[in-house]
Amino acid sequence: MRHPHCRSLVHTSRTILLSLALLAGPWVFAQKVTVEFDQSADFAKYKTFAIRNGQLNSKNPALNSELVKKQIEDDIRRDLTVRGLTEVSERPDLNVVYHFGSARKTELETYPGWRGWGTRVVRVPYAEGTLVIDLRDPSIHSLVWRGIASEEKSDPAKIQGKLDDMVKKSLAKYPPNKK
Repeated sequence: MRHPHCRSLVHTSRTILLSLALLAGPWVFAQKVTVEFDQSADFAKYKTFAIRNGQLNSKNPALNSELVKKQIEDDIRRDLTVRGLTEVSERPDLNVVYHFGSARKTELETYPGWRGWGTRVVRVPYAEGTLVIDLRDPSIHSLVWRGIASEEKSDPAKIQGKLDDMVKKSLAKYPPNKK
């Protein structure tokens, strides 16, 4: 039989771990990915792609370079090829257009005060990098799929290290599952 204080200690430990997980949440799960697509599009017909007009819109030199552009394009090529599409230079089924940028932002975080008395408000600065990948059907001049990935980091240069993951998580949702 357990000692009554052990049960209390286990409960307290679980409460502390849960609290730490909730507080760490914004930093641990900072990357967000959303997908939009044309419900009427027949994604089975798309077999080829070409990357067109990639744009970088960051004020940070670490994120606004030809190396970043090359990294994003290589990641897009890899992930679309894994999904069975072939890159072509002429007459693709899909044109891939992307935009990437970052902005400095500040978020207010509220935490419970000491022993549940009041609340504490803290200003948390972060940088948000947003990558938008558009797949356009040139035969109908229309957007058929869009993936948007955003990464929040305290240092914009650290976003560059997450680009591979941002592309991969976005394109993992292509082709979309229609409901």
